[in-house]
Formats: sequence, C-alpha cells, structure tokens
Amino acid sequence: MAATGCVFQRTLTRTRPGPNKASSSFSAICRQFVFVVEMQRYSRDQGSSIYFPQAVLNGEDLYDITLTDRDCRLRVTLDPGLNRLVERHILRSGATLLNATFTPAMTAQLPACPRTSGESRYTLVSVEVKGCTSDDDDDDEEDGVRMLDVDWDSLPWFGSSAVAGSLVPLRANRIVFLPLWNNVDYSGEAWKETLPTQEEDEDEDEEEDVRCPTVTVSELRDAFLSGHRAVTRRAVQHQLIIRIINKSHLMYYGRTDRNCECPYKAVLEACDRTGSVCVVLWNSVCVSWYCHVKPGDIISLSCYRVKQHYQAEHDDIEISVNSRNPAARIAVLPESSVAPEYLPPAPTYSFYSSKKLLDSPHGVLCDVIGLLMFSGRPERIRSKDGRGAELLEYRWLQLEDSSSDQPIMVKLFSTSQPETHRKLHPLSVVVCTRLKLIKVSDQTNSCFYLTNTTYTQVYCTGLGHHSEMSYRKLRPVRQFLQWLRSLDEAHVLSRALIGGFFIYPPPPVSLEKYMKDRRGEPGFLQGANFKREVERLCYRERRTFCIQATIAMVTYCHRGEVTKSLIT
Repeated sequence: MAATGCVFQRTLTRTRPGPNKASSSFSAICRQFVFVVEMQRYSRDQGSSIYFPQAVLNGEDLYDITLTDRDCRLRVTLDPGLNRLVERHILRSGATLLNATFTPAMTAQLPACPRTSGESRYTLVSVEVKGCTSDDDDDDEEDGVRMLDVDWDSLPWFGSSAVAGSLVPLRANRIVFLPLWNNVDYSGEAWKETLPTQEEDEDEDEEEDVRCPTVTVSELRDAFLSGHRAVTRRAVQHQLIIRIINKSHLMYYGRTDRNCECPYKAVLEACDRTGSVCVVLWNSVCVSWYCHVKPGDIISLSCYRVKQHYQAEHDDIEISVNSRNPAARIAVLPESSVAPEYLPPAPTYSFYSSKKLLDSPHGVLCDVIGLLMFSGRPERIRSKDGRGAELLEYRWLQLEDSSSDQPIMVKLFSTSQPETHRKLHPLSVVVCTRLKLIKVSDQTNSCFYLTNTTYTQVYCTGLGHHSEMSYRKLRPVRQFLQWLRSLDEAHVLSRALIGGFFIYPPPPVSLEKYMKDRRGEPGFLQGANFKREVERLCYRERRTFCIQATIAMVTYCHRGEVTKSLIT
C-alpha cells in the first residue's frame, strides 16, 4: 500500500485505462523529482513485440527500472526508444528524474508470457535526467539529492506494481536478469541462494557410509558409442562420481525469436579414474548450481542424459544436466565420503613464470600467479561474431613474480566471477588459470600478453580463494610466496596503479603499419563522420579512430592536479 503522500499515487491513479483498452491515449507526466533505485536489463523474447512492436529497431535489450519518490517504489519498463540513455550511462541508478512521462501497458495477459500479470504496468516513455547520486559519480552533485542512507527495501510498492517474491522481468518470460554491461556475468540474488537439498533427504541411513559410483565415465562412453538403448534413449539413473577439473564461464543464448525462461548453459570438464567427460549444465540448473561448484570439487550425478559431444573431433560423449525431462540430481561430496579406490584424480596446474613465458610459443595454455601492480579500468569492445552487437567487457592486469624484469600482462575478460573482478586491487595476490599466450608479431622487442579461454578462472586475496585451492601446495606457488615475504611493502605500494587510460601492446611507430593493421576499418575520419562514430559509442566502449586535423589548442595539467588545467 502506497503512502498518502506518494507522488505516484497522485500522478498515476487517474490515468489507468479500462480493461483491454489501448494505453497509447493515456499518459501521465510526473512534475516532481523521482529517483532511480535500480536498473535491470534482460533480452526480448517473442511476447515482447506485443508491448513494443518497434523494439527491433532499438536492439535486443529491455530495461526495468525501480523508481522512488521517497514514500513508495514503482517498477516500470523503459520504452526501447530511450535505451540510449542507459547505454551511454546517462540514465542509471542514483539518477534524479524530472518530467517523467508514463503510459499504462495493456492489461490483457499474454499467452506467450505466462508470468505477465493481468494488472496494469507502466512504461516510461520520456524523461529529463537532472543528475546522479551514485557513489562513483561526482558530477552534478548540486542537481542530485544524496539518498544513499535510505533503506529502499522498507518502502512500500505502489499499487499494481506490488511484488511478491523475487523480481522477474516485466516484459519477457525470463526468470533472471542480465548484468548491465556484459552477457557473461550473472546478476541477482537467485544465483547465490542456498543449494538445493533434494539429495539430503534421500537414503538418510547411507549418509555416513562411503560413497561408491554405480557407473563410470568409460562405461557410459562405451555404452553410448555401442548404441545401448538404456543410455542413448533414456535418462541414466546410475550414480556417477566425478571431480570438476575446469569450469567455463556462463554462456547466454537468449534469442528474441525464442521463449526460454533461463537461456544459460555452462560446461564443466570433469573426470573419474577411468576418463574425462564434459558435463553441460542447462537453464535453471546454472542458476541453482553454477556459483556453488568450483574446480577441485567432487560431485555426484544421477538422472542425466548422455549425448554425443557436439564439438569433439572424434566420437565422444557429453553429459547433459537439466532441471526437467529429467530433473537431474546433483550433490557436492566431501572427499572423505568417497571410497578411496573411486576417488577421482585432483586437478593439475601448469604454472608459467614471466621468464618462462618469454620463451614459450604463441597459443600455449598456462596458469600464472603474481602480485597485482596495475589494475586497469573496465572497458568494452565489440565482439567479432559477425554482427558486432554484443559488447565484451575486459580490463588489463599487470602481475610481477620476480623471475624476470618483464611483467606479466593479462587482458582479462569477464569470467562469470563478478565479485572476484571487483576485488582485483593492486597488491593482491592473483592466480589466473587456463590462460592463452598471445605473442605479438612484427615487434622489435619481445611483446606478449595472456588472455582468456573458455575455462579461465581468477582467484585473489580477500575472498578466501587461495586457502581452498589445491595449487597452494605446488612448488611455483610456494616459491612465489617466499619472494613475496621479502618485499618492502612501502616501496611496492609506491609503484601500484589503478585505473586510467592504458593501451597494450604499444601501437606501431609507423602510420603505414598502423593503418594496415586496422583490417578494413574506416580510414581517416573527418567532420560529420567522426562525430557520428563518437555518438555511437556506448558506456565504457573502446574504439580507435584515425583523424586528420589541425591542432588548434593543447590542454594539459600537472600530475595530481585533476581539476586544474593550463591552456596554450
């Protein structure tokens, strides 16, 4: 129930249309300040086009916004025509809004969207953004109102936007939201909820007994490749006990022409004593389990399907784990609960020092450990999937390990570990696994960096990672820690850096070579063309342009004087 002084109550109650009436003729303008509490992104599906027939012209994303007037909260959907305000980080959490214009959406329930309620929902169709009160934004402080100490969860919801249970998208049949700036990380509390307990209620008498698998990886492979109907046509009920060796990042496959509540998958490379196999987690299984398993964990599986591995060069299998048809049963097991003769082998690591990387070939896969000396700001680049629609988020890291004067440069893309990436601060001890070495050609000096593979994982101090992982006992790690104890902390701290502009590898000194490396991108940009390309940029997006112009003015500032400048 909204408070009596609620701005939304005064503004919106008189604009509700009757049942199944078109909403385009009804609108309400809120002349008072309202504030953005939260922005939530998701992709369109088949039913979304009924709400927004022209949304195809504005990309695949939709945004739900939680607004407040300090008396109550209201959830609305942003009209896709305003998406650029979000993509350029103008409309964001903490923003102060004025003259917000709302239109009620249709009240009929959509067959394609069973989660859509019959109650009226509102669309934000125009707005003036006056300022922002976010912690990370110092601009427009005088226009915004600082409300960081307000407990938003205690405010009531306005009328028909009252929420029961966890929030779900308003205009698509999805059960989770996407992060604002990439499609690889997860977003929302649903990913961190307590593990399912279905295994705990079974066979309570056997909880103290030693576990033994009823089938092995090699037996499953042989049965599938020989065409055994119990494996090729039906769900496998036998218990498989395996250890996770590698864990992929999340893969989002949501499409605007398909309805899927939770279009995610993740791949686990796992093994037992008889062989290795890929385990594919599908849809809501990712939400329930992805954050609760890690490389090195032992898991038991039953009620799964065996399929042909779609990426294998030769005949091989993969295990498909889903939440229905059938509903898979999963449990994380302590090592002590598995019979010693069935205990899967531990993960292996291949740690490379900076000295060893200098002599290693291009493309080699490796693990590294180092002291983080530089953590770059998050940036985004267009994917090279042919469409270039998706923006991939990354940052540069510089690690030191004492084996050479050459630092280890890592171009680290998202790994579905958002909490870890936020803790990547200078002087952290960082371990990156399953990286790929990139050797830069045509350079007079040695130049290389490391970047992600599908299975890259990152671990750093401050989150308890290192004490849980088996690599802590390896010789390269112990040698690094011994060197770390000998450092002068004050001297190291004086060299640590975070954020700022950074480019690596260094650009070519020859303009001819630089233009040749652009591979079909536009050449020199002038006037309107340059302005158009700049205006197309999204928040944190990085692109390189070539311009031909006359320098009319140079602006610079002394080191440390961010707010002052001298003009020559």
